[in-house]
Amino acid sequence: MPVADVGPEIALIAGAIAALLLAMALPQRLLGWCLVPALAALAAALLWALAQASEARLTFSGAWALDGVTLWARGMIVAATALCLILSPGWFARDRRHGEFYTITLFSALGAVGMAGAADLMQLVMAVLLSSVTGYVLAAWHRDWALSVEAGMKYFLIGALANALLVIGVILVMGMAGSSDYATLKGADVSSPLALIGLALIVCGLAFKLGALPGHAWMPDVAEGAPVPAAAFLTVAPKIGAALALYRLAHLFPEVEMLRPLIAALSVMTMTLGNLAALWQEDVRRLVGWSSVSQSGYALMAVAVADLAPRALPSLLWFLAAYALANITAFAVIAHLRGRTALHDYRGLARTRPGMAAALIVAFLSLVGIPPLIGFTGKLGLFIATIDGGYAWLALAAVLNTVASLFYYARVIGPMYFAAPQEARPETLTLSSGVAAMFCAAALIGLGIFSGPFLGDAVDVMLRP
Repeated sequence: MPVADVGPEIALIAGAIAALLLAMALPQRLLGWCLVPALAALAAALLWALAQASEARLTFSGAWALDGVTLWARGMIVAATALCLILSPGWFARDRRHGEFYTITLFSALGAVGMAGAADLMQLVMAVLLSSVTGYVLAAWHRDWALSVEAGMKYFLIGALANALLVIGVILVMGMAGSSDYATLKGADVSSPLALIGLALIVCGLAFKLGALPGHAWMPDVAEGAPVPAAAFLTVAPKIGAALALYRLAHLFPEVEMLRPLIAALSVMTMTLGNLAALWQEDVRRLVGWSSVSQSGYALMAVAVADLAPRALPSLLWFLAAYALANITAFAVIAHLRGRTALHDYRGLARTRPGMAAALIVAFLSLVGIPPLIGFTGKLGLFIATIDGGYAWLALAAVLNTVASLFYYARVIGPMYFAAPQEARPETLTLSSGVAAMFCAAALIGLGIFSGPFLGDAVDVMLRP
């Protein structure tokens, strides 16, 4: 039955509605219970997705791809959303619209999953718009705080332009190729100038959701101004959906000569700008935001060598999982410290809150790609796939950027251990946020240690004659 093919997505919708209805019935002090139907829906979505793991086909007249990529996207986005929502009850305890946050977040997660599973350009547009509209609300949630309003407005204005470019690009490609579904576009002639312009505009539109150039400017503002649970979600879930949507697009048109150089150029510029901008940040949340921009550049490496390297897709999936876990760990620490965000607030943290300091260090080192953390295997896979695909210069640029990123992470890590603390023992949020931070940090270590099969395959590729 076709409806069952989107069972996980239906579960998200049901959970969003249930959370909203519960929020209407509960008094403000009990709105945290809206987390229960949200987590139940996410668990149901994950189990339903796993039940479809053996299937690989197109459904709904070819508009939806039921394959391994969609399975991975569902798993990563659902898990990331659950971790972000666990941070929410403590953060929004005094917010009158607390219950609605779960509904908006689940709908935004639905948009991110829709981007990853889209097998039709029109389906892709709808998913991007759903993710964008809900994202604007999440970014500006604290409407009485100037930074949150500014983050929401910047996200909205950049999104309005990027989504318009995306729609124009889709129209041009559809007009020149005569179809919007991927199965037909796979063999279509898109060599005309208008079709090529359309492809470039689609890439620019998806780059906005990915947080890559030229639509990157919203990410540091959202990381700084949005509520911490929303910032964690918006810097992770849409990125996963957009990266996989871009990969599907590159897979569709392997013969288009300008597409790979365009994506490779965006990759280098994105990672370089993100790392250089992060070097001067005095705000930890903004630093993590610019770091997220640079991570988008690394993800684009796999997109640039789609179909050129056999390990491009698995490396991209593994990298996205590693990035999502590390980024959420960093924001979980920030949430547990009640949103402390100035760089000097982290001085001496290893003495006052050693567990949180250790979790933040693990997150940063995983983002850099230090063994034995999962971020190491994620980046190693990307580098090998990029070299194997004939883009050794891109891998070299990524290595240099990785080295550069050590400097701004060290600006946080160094004072945490070697400077005197600002206060005796900083207040924390709730037990759940601290447990979430420590769980994620442990997962970064555990998954890194037990990622032997993936690392073994990567080494085999390196030693291949």
